[in-house]
Amino acid sequence: MRRRTLFTAGAATLVAGTAAVSTLPAWAQSSNDEAGASQTWTSGDQWGSWTSGEYTFYNNIWGSGAGTQTIWANEPGDWGVRADHPDTGGIKSYPNVSYTLGRNVSEMGQVTSTNAVTVPTGDGLAYNTAYDVWGNGSEHEIMIWTNWHGPVGPIGGHVGDVEIGGQTWAYHQGTNGANEVYSFMANSQSTNATIDITGHAQWLVAQGHMPEVRIDQIQFGWEITSAAGGHDFTVNDYTLTV
Repeated sequence: MRRRTLFTAGAATLVAGTAAVSTLPAWAQSSNDEAGASQTWTSGDQWGSWTSGEYTFYNNIWGSGAGTQTIWANEPGDWGVRADHPDTGGIKSYPNVSYTLGRNVSEMGQVTSTNAVTVPTGDGLAYNTAYDVWGNGSEHEIMIWTNWHGPVGPIGGHVGDVEIGGQTWAYHQGTNGANEVYSFMANSQSTNATIDITGHAQWLVAQGHMPEVRIDQIQFGWEITSAAGGHDFTVNDYTLTV
């Protein structure tokens, strides 16, 4: 269920030519104040991707029963999606911005991130805003949830609470059948967060939950289960310090 990067890598190469700058969708043309009204890149392709400098954006509609979704981007701190997924169970997509680190946990250095997002609320919505940090390719998955809405939850059982980066997190651990998943859910949800990514990875190793792995992709975006009727998810600011 969570082998997102594994699925997108090959497919994204195939669609790279068709995922170039295209005519703006109707929802993005009506006003410069609307999400995506002015953008460098947009795509409604299932595996649409765009690389800008050291970052790659993925539309990443990977789950069954998905509806439609259009991603737009200018830069890592200015992008978003318009998603219209039915109000049914199961994650439909994980649109994200991705950076590849390629360092072992003990040699990560101080990797931190900040984000500020605008997310919808109301009925027919289920999603989480999360970092997805991959170890040894797709063998180990660290998820850091900063906020969520609707009937969603992490994989695995609640192991306990831990303080990392000056925040308290509920730690869950389990497997999706393909890889180990280590999930941290913020005790105080926020749409404007600062995350100590190194702290999470090194805590897992120190506690014996995860082996000393190479941290590869660091992704940030939304796991969207439902967004019935069409809703906007917007990144207003994003930094990754490595």
